Amino acid sequence: MKLHARILAGLVAGVAIGALARSPGAEWLEHAIVATEPIGTAFIRLVSMVVIPLVVASLFTGVASLGDVRRLGRIGGKTLLFFAVSTVCAAAIGLVVAMAFGVGTGVSAPMPGTIPHPGSTLPGVAVPSLIESLLAMIPSNPIASAAQGDLLPLIVAVCIFGAAATATAGETRRAVVIFFQGINDLSMVVIGWLMQLAPIAVLVLAAVTVARSGADLLGSLLIFCLAVVVALALHVAIVLLPLLRIGAGLGAPFFFRSVSDALLLAFSTASSNATLPVSMAAARNRLGVSNQVVSFVLPLGSSLDKNGAAAYKAVTAVFIARLYGMHIGASLLVAIVVMSTVAAFAGTGVPGSSLVTTLIVLDGIGLGSYAAAGIALVVGVDRPLDMCRTLVNTLGNLVGTAAIARSEGEAIG
Repeated sequence: MKLHARILAGLVAGVAIGALARSPGAEWLEHAIVATEPIGTAFIRLVSMVVIPLVVASLFTGVASLGDVRRLGRIGGKTLLFFAVSTVCAAAIGLVVAMAFGVGTGVSAPMPGTIPHPGSTLPGVAVPSLIESLLAMIPSNPIASAAQGDLLPLIVAVCIFGAAATATAGETRRAVVIFFQGINDLSMVVIGWLMQLAPIAVLVLAAVTVARSGADLLGSLLIFCLAVVVALALHVAIVLLPLLRIGAGLGAPFFFRSVSDALLLAFSTASSNATLPVSMAAARNRLGVSNQVVSFVLPLGSSLDKNGAAAYKAVTAVFIARLYGMHIGASLLVAIVVMSTVAAFAGTGVPGSSLVTTLIVLDGIGLGSYAAAGIALVVGVDRPLDMCRTLVNTLGNLVGTAAIARSEGEAIG
């Protein structure tokens, strides 16, 4: 049985056991389930261990690799602008849809000994003002930020040092990039190991959550899944298709016929990296994009441009924050968009990394350990949602490639 199937089976089993524990006369089962909770908590702590190495290494190598922008000139600038604008738009759409659907409302998922009330803030978590949130993004001590799990200033510091690496040349830059690429690769190996433990952890955490919160949480989870799919569809309809028509000058029927193999592979594998060779062939051979544009935009896009992931993470952040009764004010809305965008850039194009990058968002908005049970439910339904967002990631990269090629005067289509 594949990993995603085992995770889903763990979720179903955990929900069933948790629901059984709430039946009359089953108090003994509830106590037994609660006693196993440290297993799930240990798993979340192990996954959280990877967050700092992954975000530092992946962001640094991604930014440092943009030394190519200086050589490609206009193409590099247009590519980065497209990545930034489309990803922020995706995160904002995900946020709006999540708020409109009311994901996470009407039910709570308390941690042991903590029962937050709807509309309150989490114990020990002060919600800062918008100005305070913006000032807090300016790093004063990135090492301390890493030690405290304060991701926003750490991310800004990493981006600054990564940009500095693009201004260096020769062996110095190469050695630093190779070092951080090695850290990134090691992080992915550790994630692979930890994901083998995910089915058991999901079973435990789901059982504990349902035993404490009841089956009403399942209805909220279904709304969450629907909100993610709607956000992805709206991003395609509102952002990507108009860009395809106006920016690339291509009709949707021709475009989708030309890149259908890449989109189907993205959906079936849930891997942007596995889809990259097929996407590059489709862009070159059927869309008629030059090799100069294809070889720069698509490989960089598979690492940085993840529109679907940004929309998904924004919905997830609202869902879990509301499960734990966090008040979602202006500063938190800004933090969700910023962290969802950054986490989408920091992610890798392979299945299974979404757990870590989602934790980046949740830690960044102040949830910390309160995310443990909620993230277990999200991971349980992650595979089909991962397929959908990878499809949107790939579609966004292909649309951007076509639009950038046309802006360079290429005759495509």
